[in-house]
Amino acid sequence: MRSFHSLAGLFGGLLVIFMATTGFVLSLQPLADTATTMAADSGVTVAALADRVAAELPGVERLVRSASGQLVAYTAENGVRSAVIVDPQTGAAAGAYAPSAIFSFITDLHRSFMLGNVGHGAAGVTALFILALAISGMLLLVGKMGGWRKLLTASRGTGSQRLHTDLARIGVAVLLLTSLTGAYMSAVNFALLPENAGAMFAFPPASAGETVAPIASLEALAAIPLADLRELTFPAAGDATDVFTVTTQAGQGFVDQGTGAMLSFTPNDGWQRAYEFIYLLHTGQGAPMVALLVGLGALSVPLLAVTGTIIWWMRRRNTPRIVGNVSWRDADTVILVGSEGGSSWGFAATLQDALRQQGQRVHVAAMNELRRSYPNASRLLVLAATYGDGAAPASARQFLAKLEHFTATPAFAVLGFGDQGFAQFCGFAAKVDAALAAKGLIHLLPLASVDRQSAGHFAAWGKSLGGRFGLPLLLNHVAARPATSKLVLVERTLYGMEVQAPVAVLKFAAPQSRRGWFAPRLPRFEVGDLVGIVPPGADAPRYYSLASASPDGMLEICVRKQSGGLCSEFLHALVPGEAIDSFIRPNPDFRPKAGRRPLILIGAGAGVAPLVGFARHNRHRRPVHLFFGGRDPASDFLYRDDLETALDEGLLTSLNTRFSRVLGGGYVQDLVMDEADAVRGLVSKGAQIMVCGGRDMANDVRAAIETCLAPLGLSVDGLKQKGLYLEDAY
Repeated sequence: MRSFHSLAGLFGGLLVIFMATTGFVLSLQPLADTATTMAADSGVTVAALADRVAAELPGVERLVRSASGQLVAYTAENGVRSAVIVDPQTGAAAGAYAPSAIFSFITDLHRSFMLGNVGHGAAGVTALFILALAISGMLLLVGKMGGWRKLLTASRGTGSQRLHTDLARIGVAVLLLTSLTGAYMSAVNFALLPENAGAMFAFPPASAGETVAPIASLEALAAIPLADLRELTFPAAGDATDVFTVTTQAGQGFVDQGTGAMLSFTPNDGWQRAYEFIYLLHTGQGAPMVALLVGLGALSVPLLAVTGTIIWWMRRRNTPRIVGNVSWRDADTVILVGSEGGSSWGFAATLQDALRQQGQRVHVAAMNELRRSYPNASRLLVLAATYGDGAAPASARQFLAKLEHFTATPAFAVLGFGDQGFAQFCGFAAKVDAALAAKGLIHLLPLASVDRQSAGHFAAWGKSLGGRFGLPLLLNHVAARPATSKLVLVERTLYGMEVQAPVAVLKFAAPQSRRGWFAPRLPRFEVGDLVGIVPPGADAPRYYSLASASPDGMLEICVRKQSGGLCSEFLHALVPGEAIDSFIRPNPDFRPKAGRRPLILIGAGAGVAPLVGFARHNRHRRPVHLFFGGRDPASDFLYRDDLETALDEGLLTSLNTRFSRVLGGGYVQDLVMDEADAVRGLVSKGAQIMVCGGRDMANDVRAAIETCLAPLGLSVDGLKQKGLYLEDAY
C-alpha cells in the first residue's frame, strides 16, 4: 500500500496538482456568484416574476435561474437577440449578461484539458487516480495512527510527517468526495452511466383554449416559488395554442396560457436526482459552503504532494539497502526491525547477509509491516529497539496491534537494543517477546539484549542463534559511522564549579573556511532536536538536546561533565576555535503543540537547555511556566540571565526554582507538589507538560504530576495519549 501510494503520488503528482489547482479556482465561482446575485423576496412566485419580465422586456423567450439564484432573460426583438440579468424584484433588466471568461477558460481546462472528448476521458481517469491516492492515503493514515479510533489523536514524526498527517486528516474526505463525484460525472458524459432513465421530458402538448390570460393569474405558475425555478420558456407570441414550459428542481411541466392549468408534468427520475446532487457536491454550484470546503480540500493537494515527496525521499535515504532481500512469500526466515534512529537496520543487514551466505532465504522488513502470515517461513527473528521509557520505536508502533491478527506459528527469537542507563532497558523488546509467546509461538532463544549497540553482544547472540540453527553464524557487525559535519566552538559559559558539578553551555557555528554560496552552513534543526557528537577515539555518538534552532545562527547545547565520560570531558576541554564532528537527529516527539494553550516546562540541571529554547522561541507570547531544579543558585543557576530576559519580554510567564544544596531547599518534584493547585489549574485549561532531564528526576516528576492530577480524574498516561505530556529523559 505504501509503495503504491508513494509511486502513484510521485509519477502522477503534477497532474493531480493541476486538477486540484484548477478545481480550487472553480470553487471560487459559486462564492463570487452568490456575492453578486440580487436577492428576491421569499414570497415571489414564478407567475408574478414572469408577468413583470414580460412587461419590462418585450420579446422575452426564456428565463433561466442559475444555482446561485441569478436570473437571466433571453430576448429576441426585431431580429436582435440578447441576454440580460434580471432584477428579481422588478423584472427589469439590470445589465447585460456575459459569463466570466476566466471561469469559462478554467472550466474547459479542468473538465477536458481543452482537448474535447479525449480530454474528458483523461480527466475521468485522473479522477480515478485521485480516488486511488485518497483511499490508499486514508488506509495508511489509519494504520499510522493505530486505528480509526485514534485518527484524531496527536500526530507524530518529523515536521514533514506531522504536516502531511494533519493535511491528510483535513483533506482526505474532500478528496474522496471530489474524486468520486468527478469520476461519476465523467462516466455520465460518456454514457457509461445514465443521466436519466430515458426520454425524461415529454413533447409539449398544444393548448385547448384560444384565449390568453394575464401571466400573473396562471395558477400552475403561481403555485411555484421562484426559488424552485430552473427555467421558464414563454409561448410564441401570437400563438394561443402554445404553452409555457417550466423546469423546476422537481421536474418539467407544461402550463396552458389561457386556463393556467398544468397540462402535464414529468418528475425527475432517480438517476436525474442523483446526478444533480452529485453535481452540487462536486462543483458547489448553489451551495457556497460546499464550494468553500471543496476549495480548501483542493488547496491541501499541492502541500500533500510536497510533504509526501519529502517523506518518500527521507525514507529512501534512511533505509539501508538490503542486498538479496527475498519476498515475504518465499522466505524461510523473516527478520523484522523496530528502529527509531536507523541503527538497528544495520544490525539486521549484517544478520541477513550472514544467513544468506548459509543458503537461507531471508526477508527483512519493518515491524510495522508484519503480515498476517508467512507461507514458507519457519523462523521469525525480531530486532527491536526501545524508544524512551519502554515505548515502541517509529518503525514498530503498529506491531502489537497487527500481531492480534497474526495466524502463522514460526519459531521466534527477540533481540532487544537499548541503553542500560534507562530504567526500561529493552522494555519494548520484552513486551514483544511476551506477546509472541502469548500467541503460542515457540522460542528459538530466550529474550536477549544488546547494550549501546555493542557489536560483541550481537556476535554472542549470533553464535547462540547459529547453534540453534545448526549453522556457523558469525555476526561481525561494524557500525556505519554517521555522516558528520564540522562545527566550531564560538562561545562557552561555565557553571557549577563551586559545587564540583561543572556544566558548560557551548555554542557552535559553521566553519568560516569559505565565503559566498559555497560557504559551510549550519544543518537544519529545531529546538529539542538532538545533536550527535562523535568524540575522538569513539565509534558511537553521544547525543545532546538542542537549546537553539538553526535560524538562530548557532547550535547550542548544555553539557554536564561526567567523571570518565569520553564525550563530556572532550567537550569541556574545548576552547573557542576548536571543532567537533556532529550530525543532527530530529526529535519530533518532543515539541510544543501549536496554539495558545499554556506550556508547563519542568527540568533539572542541564535538562533545562531545550526548555529555555522553547521559551526563547515563544514569539506569540503563549503562557509558559518553567519549573527548574538545580543545586545552588550562586553557582549553577543555568541560563539565569536568559530566563530573566524572557520574563521581562513576556516570553516566559513565570519562573519557579528549587535548589537542593541550600537551607530549606529541595528538588524540582517538590516544587511541583508545592504548586499543585497552579498545575491543576493550567492542566484544566489544556496545558501541555514537557519534562527534560535525568531519568530519575523524570520518574519523580511523573509521580508528582500523577498526585497533582488525581483530583481532576486525570493521569499522566491519559495526557500522553493526547500528546499533552512529553518526556526527554536520559
